Amino acid sequence: MRNIFGKTGHGFYSFIAHLARILKLSGQSLYWIFIAPFKGKRIRWRLTFIQMVRIGVDAVPIVSIITFSVGLIIAMQAAYQLERFGASIYVADLVGVSITRELGPLITAIIIAGRSGSAIAAEIGTMKVAEEIDALKTMALNPIGFLVVPRTLAMIIVVPCLTILADFLGIAGGFSLAVFSLKIPFIAYFNETATAILLKDFLTGLVKSLVFAVIISQIGAYQGFSVSGGAEGVGKSTTASVVSSIFLIIFSDLIFTMIFFSA
Repeated sequence: MRNIFGKTGHGFYSFIAHLARILKLSGQSLYWIFIAPFKGKRIRWRLTFIQMVRIGVDAVPIVSIITFSVGLIIAMQAAYQLERFGASIYVADLVGVSITRELGPLITAIIIAGRSGSAIAAEIGTMKVAEEIDALKTMALNPIGFLVVPRTLAMIIVVPCLTILADFLGIAGGFSLAVFSLKIPFIAYFNETATAILLKDFLTGLVKSLVFAVIISQIGAYQGFSVSGGAEGVGKSTTASVVSSIFLIIFSDLIFTMIFFSA
């Protein structure tokens, strides 16, 4: 019993300690984004644009293919059930609402966490192992303002854009199946989708995507700064960043769903 409670207590204490450090890092990042520029500290916009291309533009193909496929899958599963009752038209409702509320932002965030969150952890972790972060401090450059802020800003800008793209392509996947397989008229499917999706559904997905962007960037940066032990430590921190990001993304998605749709 002592071992069980000891391990449980140690794990809980470790979780609280990590959470406190992540919140501290997030607070410092937000300071450098929203307050420091008014005190003469410039944001590195050139690096921000480079990160926007790496995180956003380069991720367009994979996000497009996956979300279009997910829209097809949802439509197939929905049609299998709804055709029994002669209600195939409601495939539009199910696909549109599920994509805009949940699957569009969630799948986009998971893809970016695996693709770019891990890259942030690996880049910053490699710099720490190579003592480049210490060199930045020696040159009076703040590592958070120099490394974390451009990546966080890029995430905040491009993840909502990718989410909008994912929403449209997911709906397009369901539309393709409905029109070409279920023989639902184009205008009927379009009208049903427009009726089903509310502005609240779309805006909720965008709010979620903003929070997911902050989570991915901060977890990746935190794991990068926490690297120790050389190349092996970089690998462990990269893996930890993906696992932690996905866990927090899904947990925060649950919280937002409870807030917005449980009433």
